[in-house]
Amino acid sequence: MTEYAFLALFTLSCLAYVRWGARTLPREQWQFAAALPIAKGADGAWQGINLTWYGLLTANAYLIAVSVLLLLLGGLAVPPSAIVALATIMLLACVPASRIVAGLVEKKAHTFTVGGAVFVGTVLAPWVIMAMNRLGGDAGRQLPPLATLAAFSIAYTFGEGLGRLACLSFGCCYGKPIDACSPAMRRLFAPIALVFSGETKKIAYAGEMAGVAVVPVQLLTSLVHVAGGVAAILLFLQGAFGASFALSITVTQGWRFASELLRADYRGTGLLSAYQVMGIVAIAYSWGAMLFLPDIPARFSLAAGLAIFWSPAIIISLQIIWLSILLYTGLSRVTTAELRFSVRRDRI
Repeated sequence: MTEYAFLALFTLSCLAYVRWGARTLPREQWQFAAALPIAKGADGAWQGINLTWYGLLTANAYLIAVSVLLLLLGGLAVPPSAIVALATIMLLACVPASRIVAGLVEKKAHTFTVGGAVFVGTVLAPWVIMAMNRLGGDAGRQLPPLATLAAFSIAYTFGEGLGRLACLSFGCCYGKPIDACSPAMRRLFAPIALVFSGETKKIAYAGEMAGVAVVPVQLLTSLVHVAGGVAAILLFLQGAFGASFALSITVTQGWRFASELLRADYRGTGLLSAYQVMGIVAIAYSWGAMLFLPDIPARFSLAAGLAIFWSPAIIISLQIIWLSILLYTGLSRVTTAELRFSVRRDRI
């Protein structure tokens, strides 16, 4: 019962976080967390670089995802060093892929795509796990293949679900205008439509829809992913690792295919977007991996999973991951700032 109570508390925390994000982040003041001066102009004003809420919220999502991975695999008695090594390899592959794939598909150098990163991660994960097991030596350091894939996919599911709050802040990945939807769609989505404000949000400068009620694609994605993640964890706790892995990938990538139909941002010129194709391939690939990889029975222990966080090395590793993602995704390349500083003479 302890595991289920912990899961219930975690689920409620995720839902509260998503609710706060949907109500707060579309506002103009929630795009920039800070502006840092970098060069002084002749007129005395400083050119600044913006640190965005997009980066901070993305860093939070990565932190939660890696923590979920540590908890689930730690609860199966997988050595912390093996988990950290797996997480490091996958992050080194997937984080750059989020920009590289976006550049190839969208022809833009200064944007990110979760869909591309997930596709790369889904393809690489089984091979990385098998390579680590081959090189890992004794059986005590082996990664249980299907259980590891299940934990990895669950971690990703929560990571993307909560990471969509970053999209609410930046105004990217936005949905179609409510007025452009069919009558049935309008009745369904109008009560929960999102309205973004701020001319520096992507929905404003790319979609010209600041102040327009749009389909809440980001919110729906968060809710679908949290629900899918919870269902996958329930299967994981029962030891059904293959089903847990297949469910999480099928739900998330199936929703990726469906949600593309609700979006208004540029998705390519073909009948299907590249990300829809990636989603379909990822589902087929994950089912193939589930059928061919060995399923080693294991029992989850919440106490063992939580104990892994009492290590200074783990805590420092999580801090490094959070800070690295914040700087990589949070230093804005598509906005700028002009700063002026002065002394408050009335307070001297």
